[in-house]
Amino acid sequence: MKDRTLPTLLLLYGVFSLVHFIHNAEFVRDYPNLPASWSRVDVYAAWLAMTGVGIAGWLVLRRGHRIAGLVVLAAYAMLGVDSLGHYVLAPLSAHTHAMNATILLEVGSAALVLVEVTRQLVSRLAGRRLQP
Repeated sequence: MKDRTLPTLLLLYGVFSLVHFIHNAEFVRDYPNLPASWSRVDVYAAWLAMTGVGIAGWLVLRRGHRIAGLVVLAAYAMLGVDSLGHYVLAPLSAHTHAMNATILLEVGSAALVLVEVTRQLVSRLAGRRLQP
């Protein structure tokens, strides 16, 4: 039986990331302490670039380059965890409930991807074979 954990987690992360970035783009002026120069187009462009990293990692992985693909997917997951940077700019209390929900859903799902990718990398590097 094929292990569907990673693709399921990537899909979940992709959805929550998109939700967060849509909210961020549409309310970019309301997010506390974001640079005034940022526009909604900039936010959408950032999501496309970030998602491109994830797609590239998945394609590399699916083409049989497991370690390289997992490393790229780890980088993609870390980009999602980086959304915690909102709380460097302003405390949790300065954000609305919707802002906090979208940030934390993205970060949480990215963290789950990072844990699974790390598990697979450690297993692979330790010499055990995983099902693709």
